[in-house]
Amino acid sequence: MKNLPKKVRSKKLSSRVDLTAMVSVSFLLIIFFMVVGELSKPKMMDLDFPDNDCNDCFPIYTEEYRSVTILLNNNNQLVYFTGDLQNPIKKPQKKAFEKSIMCKELNNYSTLLLNNKKKGIVVFIKPSKKSNFGNLVNIIDVMKTCNIESYNIVNEFTPEESKLLASN
Repeated sequence: MKNLPKKVRSKKLSSRVDLTAMVSVSFLLIIFFMVVGELSKPKMMDLDFPDNDCNDCFPIYTEEYRSVTILLNNNNQLVYFTGDLQNPIKKPQKKAFEKSIMCKELNNYSTLLLNNKKKGIVVFIKPSKKSNFGNLVNIIDVMKTCNIESYNIVNEFTPEESKLLASN
């Protein structure tokens, strides 16, 4: 027998796939969807409204010294007073709407009542037909930031309040 050349067998290399890039992309996608999911959640406030069938719900009466009425007008103007308009504890004041000023005013009056061992204030928010929706949202935001728990949105104006807004 002749010497036949030996067959050269190739070495089998272990097949290995580098998944580093795949893991990085996976983590980026997970982070992306977590952030998008968190940002797409609606941000809203809870508002409690009485039942439409409730006959005893309106008008809401409260002690004069506790009530603060805010009348919203056009051009970011508002009028606010304390007590009853015919005999106000604090005269009506017309101002341009600023969150910080309104929060300071409401906190001062609320602190004054609480220091005198009385109940907190009740705010009546009355948007006029000329006021914009942004002002209403902003004034509700002021109620939340100032920790005023008792406020009402009322869409009925007395004739005196209408005259007060018209004179602005």
